[in-house]
Amino acid sequence: MNCRLVELRNKEVISCDNGCRIGCVDDLEVDTSNARVRAIVIYGRLKCFGLLGRKEDCVIPWENIELIGEDTILVKFKVDRPKKHRKKGGFLKYI
Repeated sequence: MNCRLVELRNKEVISCDNGCRIGCVDDLEVDTSNARVRAIVIYGRLKCFGLLGRKEDCVIPWENIELIGEDTILVKFKVDRPKKHRKKGGFLKYI
């Protein structure tokens, strides 16, 4: 399968470990000495609309890519995202 960078940028990256969506491909690392792709890069999310910078970028080595499909890329990569805790009661606790 042939794939251009433009087509690769639109694909979502999904972790095979837990099925978590990591993001979309934003950039590639290329080894210019032997013309090979070394890794895909997913930029970190913006903090406070970009005013406080970004979270760390996610760099996934090319060896960790399991499958490149029509619209997704499956990778062996563990995502360490904190679990979101919901506050009990919600809106109704103020009534």
